[in-house]
Amino acid sequence: MNTRNSQGRFAADDQRLANLLFGQANSNLRQIERILGVRITSRGGELQIFGDDHQTALTQRLLEQLYEVLKADYPLYPPDIDYAIRILSADGTVRLKDIFLDTVCISARKKIISPKSLAQKGYIDAIRSKEVVFGIGPAGTGKTYLAMAMAVSFLLKKEVARIVLVRPAVEAGEKLGFLPGDIAEKVNPYLRPLYDALFDMLDYDRGQMLIDKGIIEVAPLAFMRGRTLNDAFVILDEAQNTTAEQMKMFLTRLGFGSRAVITGDVTQIDLPTGRRSGLLEAVDVLQDIDGIHFNYFSDRDVVRHPIVQAIVKAYDRKRGDGAATGKGDTDCHDRQD
Repeated sequence: MNTRNSQGRFAADDQRLANLLFGQANSNLRQIERILGVRITSRGGELQIFGDDHQTALTQRLLEQLYEVLKADYPLYPPDIDYAIRILSADGTVRLKDIFLDTVCISARKKIISPKSLAQKGYIDAIRSKEVVFGIGPAGTGKTYLAMAMAVSFLLKKEVARIVLVRPAVEAGEKLGFLPGDIAEKVNPYLRPLYDALFDMLDYDRGQMLIDKGIIEVAPLAFMRGRTLNDAFVILDEAQNTTAEQMKMFLTRLGFGSRAVITGDVTQIDLPTGRRSGLLEAVDVLQDIDGIHFNYFSDRDVVRHPIVQAIVKAYDRKRGDGAATGKGDTDCHDRQD
């Protein structure tokens, strides 16, 4: 298909902000050129953009919106440019300010935690307004990290009295009985990712103090049976490894003033063959209940190193090829570890 070449223009009215936008030695502009296939020339605070009609218009819109974000004192990093391009490529009507400036919380290292994709924005909006939210998608899409940030935000604003972090202790090739220590020591490795996310939001001493006081609890899913959780923000991580019975047990623990976020990746199920994932069953059973929201992520929402997005895409293609040819494992127990 032939495309017409066109020329776009961008002019900044603040040289300091222009320098931040262009990057050191115009590194941000080179990054945009590489991703969008355009050519950008600069003179002072003015830019000329050369490329086909669509990419030139997209580049101009990108620069204008990133400039508005910088005006609001948002610290722009190279990954943010990647995220912004993905967002505007998917929906040109979106305003980056509405996404990047929606601060969930500020981490212990003074890092601003905010959504980096349309799906992430929908996810945190749902957590604010719904009692139960499911975040389903591949690794690296921020499902657990954003849920943890929202939990800390709710706690600090006194909208909940405590945080409960839960994970199923499902074996993935190594038997718990072979590991040293008592039951607490045996399940601790399964809970480590939740501790890591928690201590990224709160400094270690403060986080540990809240754990010691019981305000934050990290526990294996089996410890939830028989409990009722009032005024709590509850996160169930790795929910694809719950059985149907465990998922029902967890969801019925919620008491007054509580909300739950359930995260999982249905392509990484470690349950024994023949056991259906409780997350998959919940998708079928709970779709039409008011107060419950299902938020789906894809490779476009990966916010880790760019290689992770490429890995997710490659595995998705492999599964698609297997389904199309009748070869390969199309079972939901196919793992991508």
